[in-house]
Amino acid sequence: MGKGGESIPDEEWERFLREAEAGTQGAPEEPSARARMVARRLREETDRPEPWRSHQPARRQGGKGWYAIGLLVAVALLIVALDPGRVAGWFGGGGGESAPLAAESKRPDQPPPTEAAAQRPTMEQPFRGSPAAQWGDGTAGIGLPEARATGWMSKGQVAQALKKTRDFLTASSLDPGVLRGEQSRKAIALINPHQQDVQDYLATAFRAPSRENDPLLLFSRFEKTKVRLVGDVVKTRGRITYQEGKRGAVEVTTDVTYVYPVVRTAAGSDEVARTIVRREVVMSWDDPAKVIVEPGTFSLVSYKVDTTNGGCDTFTGYLTPKFSAERAASRPGDGPEVDPYDRSASMETGMREAGDAGCRTATRS
Repeated sequence: MGKGGESIPDEEWERFLREAEAGTQGAPEEPSARARMVARRLREETDRPEPWRSHQPARRQGGKGWYAIGLLVAVALLIVALDPGRVAGWFGGGGGESAPLAAESKRPDQPPPTEAAAQRPTMEQPFRGSPAAQWGDGTAGIGLPEARATGWMSKGQVAQALKKTRDFLTASSLDPGVLRGEQSRKAIALINPHQQDVQDYLATAFRAPSRENDPLLLFSRFEKTKVRLVGDVVKTRGRITYQEGKRGAVEVTTDVTYVYPVVRTAAGSDEVARTIVRREVVMSWDDPAKVIVEPGTFSLVSYKVDTTNGGCDTFTGYLTPKFSAERAASRPGDGPEVDPYDRSASMETGMREAGDAGCRTATRS
């Protein structure tokens, strides 16, 4: 029926069908509802895009499929032109969209790649340009070994000791209150109260920090009036190992790198800096029949720390990151260069090679 109820002549109707099937050349075409929906999804799902290779194309249905494919290609090209950085992120180049690495089970034989190092972090992507973008969140990045009977402990007791070891790392280096500068009562409660030299260190370190009594050897703390963590995620990579120690004790070694993205607390601040802390703590879960120890506590054997952008030769009890203006105004370190993400050598090796060279210069952060 035509306008006003008039019939369309047979010849006109046949011509209309032929042109509809072939497509009218030069006529403006509105994107289909499906095409608009796909374009909107690509704009809205930038935080979790599907890899292009996993896309399952729809089955072709006559000539209409070519139109839909052409439209999708046009949409994709438009997105590339308007925001190439977003598309790069879909392929792992955006500094935060790559799949996470498996937990570290042994020491790597080389440092992580440096291709993305030039990309700067943002408030939305604080780990952009850093290998930590692929590391685990919090304790998820700390590999925990399988428990086995060792020394005086049964398999179940070793499993409990490993869990409490990780609890100590959480309470000392990941707890939000501790990161804001508070003392960690939970972490301190896990340390053998009868180990007098350590108790003296803990009593002094928070009250009067110094080179000899620095709380940063065991705890990660920022001065909350100056900087704050960006978001609530700390990236980690490391592992926990254990062996039989002296007097049948279970000696546990933790070697973990923590990456803290921070911003100044001043209103309007949005420059993100990263502080990187690698800490090695060796602890002994002693046999109470041979060593004076409270149940559920360990004795500290040794502890080491290496920090990047956390302050060098400054013993305030807090990590003191520098931002771009401060870094530009300060002279470079007089020690050798170091990659803070390189975990291919032990901390002991790195410190021995550095010797007394002073503050080292980080190749990236």
